[in-house]
Amino acid sequence: MAISTPRASRRDFIRLTSTMGMAAGFAAALAACGGSSGGSGASGAGSANPDGTITAGISYELGTSGYDPMTTTAGLTVAANWHTLEGLTELDAVSREAYAALGKDLPMKVDDTTYEVALRDGAKFSDGSDVTVEDVVFSFERVLDPANNSLYSQFLTFLESVTAKDDTTVTIKTKHPYSLVAERLSTVKIVPKAVVEADPKAFDMNPIGSGPYKMTDNSAASQTVVFERNDNYNGSHPALAKKMTWQVLPDDTTRTNAITSSTVQAIDTVPATNLSAMTDPVVVSADKGFSLVFVMFNHQGAFADVKARQAIMYALDYEKICTTGMGTLATAATCFVQEEHPAYKKASTVYSYDADKAKSLLAEAGITSIETIATDHGFFSGARPIIKENLEALGVSANFTEKKSKELYDYIKNGDKWDIAIAPGDPSVFGNDADLLMRWWYSADLWANDRMHWKGTEAYTKLQAILDEAVQVEGDAQIAKWQEAFDLIAENVPLYPIFHRTTPTAYNNQTLVSFRSVNYPGLSFVDVGSTQV
Repeated sequence: MAISTPRASRRDFIRLTSTMGMAAGFAAALAACGGSSGGSGASGAGSANPDGTITAGISYELGTSGYDPMTTTAGLTVAANWHTLEGLTELDAVSREAYAALGKDLPMKVDDTTYEVALRDGAKFSDGSDVTVEDVVFSFERVLDPANNSLYSQFLTFLESVTAKDDTTVTIKTKHPYSLVAERLSTVKIVPKAVVEADPKAFDMNPIGSGPYKMTDNSAASQTVVFERNDNYNGSHPALAKKMTWQVLPDDTTRTNAITSSTVQAIDTVPATNLSAMTDPVVVSADKGFSLVFVMFNHQGAFADVKARQAIMYALDYEKICTTGMGTLATAATCFVQEEHPAYKKASTVYSYDADKAKSLLAEAGITSIETIATDHGFFSGARPIIKENLEALGVSANFTEKKSKELYDYIKNGDKWDIAIAPGDPSVFGNDADLLMRWWYSADLWANDRMHWKGTEAYTKLQAILDEAVQVEGDAQIAKWQEAFDLIAENVPLYPIFHRTTPTAYNNQTLVSFRSVNYPGLSFVDVGSTQV
């Protein structure tokens, strides 16, 4: 077993070679070799070949939407956009710290509500056209326009305006003092106005950006996404490979075979049951992160009663779900965020398995039946039967149905009868601060209003006030406000994590250079090279 060089992070990390056994041994090694470290560090390969090729197997399917960064939130398309598009700022894949991307420097504070960002000298899009301040203003305006229904607009409620100061600088005005400007600007990717306006549909399927790579093929028929080096890129994170090819491999066995046969150099979401198949030179890194499976409640029916929601949380056998169902690659939630998160504090309400209490609360709430729907994602297939068994043991009529993710959300959208939805989620792909993570589910209309129908309740209104107060302060005061919000969410459980995941990523330690795993969905090959042509 090899342990990576520690990094300044609160995440646990381990690298596993052929000496590892099944998931139980994997978890035991995690416990034995824990510590404060994160990411995989530099791999053992030699120097990158400038004409090298990176190959990967991605568990996320292409889906029905495109790649437009204004609208897409799908795992595959978001990961692709990390490589082809840029914001004024970006977040480091592992540390999640903001750095200047299309901006020459991080936002310069003029006063409490004014910032300026100068564009990187000579920045161009992959089609060779110059990146202009007009493109920057257009990119923000399209996200902020309510008519476009961009989910990213919920992260920008603090913005008053983004305007051109001159030909090279934009001025950012905020509605009030805001402590996360640099982090939040990264959620808006800068796109060429002329190209988007000329043919929005074509742009959606193959966006043009200023990132280190450009997409050259994303064929749904061949289930591949192909990238080439963007020779017009002049930033600080150039492509270290000439080409990348991602194969879309949602099937666990197929994805495992692809990495063990060296068909690809990296895969995400290694199944716990396949860990023993990983042998040298394949290395597995297991990164604890925010990624979770949640319970979401429909507040339009009987589960508008908080006692009913709390009853379900007490009905779940967390130890069995996490240990048996998830192969010990999960940790029961004791807060909205995972224990390794910088803002973590054990919530004032922590749910543990208490069937008698669950039955009592259900009776008080007058619940006689429960309609549950769950996504059929493979990574928690072992946990779903346990959850189903827990609900059926409550002594009420309990129906449990599994659906594909899109079908589940279409079912909810169409107004069909449901009480509980169980699904995975991880907005930490957009950022890791507590404000962003909470606003994703508890502020956005898509979730708070259209799905769980929680918007407008007393708890909803109180939470928004706490979040708005938190972003106007910094340091310990900010963390204290976020922890106040965690307690409110834990007590009211409109949507709440069952567990946070440990996400195993496998990669070839001999052919990938400086590969770093991430603890959220997707694979990042920014600053990664390959010895393989």
